Amino acid sequence: MCQVYRTQGARNYPSRQNEDSMDSEDDVMQALAAHDEAVARCGRTIWVGAEPTYTDRNAETPQWLFNALGDDKLQRGQRMLKRVAQANPGAAVLHCVGRQYSGEPCPRWSLGLYLRRDGRPIWQGPPDVLLVNPKEPAETPVARSEAFAAALTGVLNSFQWTAATLDAPLTQRVVFRTDGEAPVTDVTVEPLLNRPSLHGDKVEGAEVTDSLAESGTYLVVASDEAEGLRVELPRVSDVAEFERLLSAVSTAALEAEVPAILLSGFPPPVDSTVAWTTITPDPAVIEVNMAPVGCATDLLTRLRELANAADAEGLSTYRLQYNGVESDSGGGGHITFGGIEPSSSPFLTEPSLLSSLVRYFNRHPSLSYLHAVDSVGSDSQAPRVDETLSQALPELSLALELLSRVENPLPETIWGTLAPFLSDPSGNSHRAEINIEKLANPYLGGRGRLGLVEFRALRMAADPETMASLAALLRAIVAMLAEHPSSEPLIDWGESLHQRFSLPYYLHRDLKEVLADLQTQGFGLAPPLVDRVLCDQHRVLKECQLGELRVELRRALEFWPLVGDVATQERGGSRLIDSSTSRIEIRLRSANTESLADWTVSVADWIIPLQQEADDEGSLRLAGLRYRSFVPLAGLHPTLGAQSPLTLTLSHPIEGTWNITIHEWHPLGEPYPGLPSTIDEARERRAARCVVQSNDNPPAALTAPPAEAVGECVVDLRWQ
Repeated sequence: MCQVYRTQGARNYPSRQNEDSMDSEDDVMQALAAHDEAVARCGRTIWVGAEPTYTDRNAETPQWLFNALGDDKLQRGQRMLKRVAQANPGAAVLHCVGRQYSGEPCPRWSLGLYLRRDGRPIWQGPPDVLLVNPKEPAETPVARSEAFAAALTGVLNSFQWTAATLDAPLTQRVVFRTDGEAPVTDVTVEPLLNRPSLHGDKVEGAEVTDSLAESGTYLVVASDEAEGLRVELPRVSDVAEFERLLSAVSTAALEAEVPAILLSGFPPPVDSTVAWTTITPDPAVIEVNMAPVGCATDLLTRLRELANAADAEGLSTYRLQYNGVESDSGGGGHITFGGIEPSSSPFLTEPSLLSSLVRYFNRHPSLSYLHAVDSVGSDSQAPRVDETLSQALPELSLALELLSRVENPLPETIWGTLAPFLSDPSGNSHRAEINIEKLANPYLGGRGRLGLVEFRALRMAADPETMASLAALLRAIVAMLAEHPSSEPLIDWGESLHQRFSLPYYLHRDLKEVLADLQTQGFGLAPPLVDRVLCDQHRVLKECQLGELRVELRRALEFWPLVGDVATQERGGSRLIDSSTSRIEIRLRSANTESLADWTVSVADWIIPLQQEADDEGSLRLAGLRYRSFVPLAGLHPTLGAQSPLTLTLSHPIEGTWNITIHEWHPLGEPYPGLPSTIDEARERRAARCVVQSNDNPPAALTAPPAEAVGECVVDLRWQ
């Protein structure tokens, strides 16, 4: 059954996807319901989670451009959580210790909402400090920690647990055991009873650990703060026991007349009965790790709830650059699949599924690139498996074959076979398009054995409807491959991978093949979802009519390399890439198909070879161009200058000649008055950068580019 969640009401966030052809949001919900029915009909249970990211698109401070921490990011994350918590009464608000990253002095903050999936309240104590009305006059702080500790000790003992209060400076400490044994209370015998706050210590190893809890002893620390009572909770691995602890803390806090509480400490345990959503900082964004849901309709409901909370804080899913370029939030929009619990993950119950998925993604590059972030390729944060294994694709083929010969392989066998291939060139398994570091990983503690597969190459979607549509696309593929495993051989795309599939035309054509596969196998997506997964309006630079000729210019994909020593860069918080190269796709159409063949495109004295293709609108000719758009401070080819503005000459023996000059900035070199305020304004600025002028002089003698400059579909103008 699909869990129906409470929402804050009607949608009020601004949509980036304002195309006239898009269906209504209700149509998207109905289409997602049909998708859920198709998955249910085949008897599959495929849970989906998402990691939407939000940024302040009008801010240009470090925290919203490249830093994870700073300024008001915590406060805005807190207010987001407050809005979501208010829509979910009975949930527990937890201020847990977050992830520890290299180069940072202590773990990041992590705000979470913990609730039961059956709707019963899990917290009935005093409100969290975030939920207290700040406009109410502040009362004189009253010390409550001592009364709370005494009350908690009594409540825990009434549970037939054994608890005692410790005498500690500045804090009140309650130690207890759940097995009936008396807890150690002498700090000289057990120094960890006097440990400092978890939130101020650097985490060593893969995850934060609680040595006391591992030995069966649990420590609760209470302290008085200006905003209320802070309670630091221990690591509890069993959900039922953690719920009892929350109940005890709730009761004790009410007995001690605590006006507001802040529950902190270790993250809570999770199983099929509870949902755990966190809000955390990441470079340039606030990231939400959503609790997984069993239906795509539930995913959309939750995404809309988050979008409302983000919009109320002035946060967006995208950025608009001065020159009109539309970028995603900067943090990506990962989508994860698994089961309600690790043992029910389809990737573990269907041993061939992960192998089939690797094969299918290899054969369909559109799944990697069409909705990818701006930085793609082998040096990106989520490279394809065949981008990191250009010389070792046969090894992956062998690995897949050997795995297929194992009957009912263990999760560790599946992970151990494929993990070496699903990583970036440095061996980092976190940076992979198909990320399995949380599938059955023995090196990441409990969070490495969750039965999850995460798709990391996705840009943050424009709106909840688009993100839910992408999730439905991937979920349908997972369901299809679970029903119909793939044993097709891997394709060695060679240069074609970064040639043909850098162009939006071929990505669209490839994705339509995927959609056709889904339709054939009974998992087809309804038109409202198809419209969104095929939409890439953010890539359009300009569309114009030159007589009978229609010209379409789009940004194509570029594959930016790392600059310098990769191993050295891994030690930093960010990595330096050379983003000075750009690609564009040129499409030519004409109602007069015979006349279309006589058009030429040239750059300087090079005539650009055009591919003859067709799509739903009819015949077209197209080409891709690669050029250096600016000279970076540090990058490849230091002697190569900028090739911007770039002038294309389109000529026909009868219909005339035109120049289209593509500027990276304002055509007159003028400053922009500020960032674009709307999507429409951004698109107007993009179009204005492409200046069209008639030319009375057709191009003189043209030459073919040298062989080294001509790829399968892209001409590299840097050789000019």
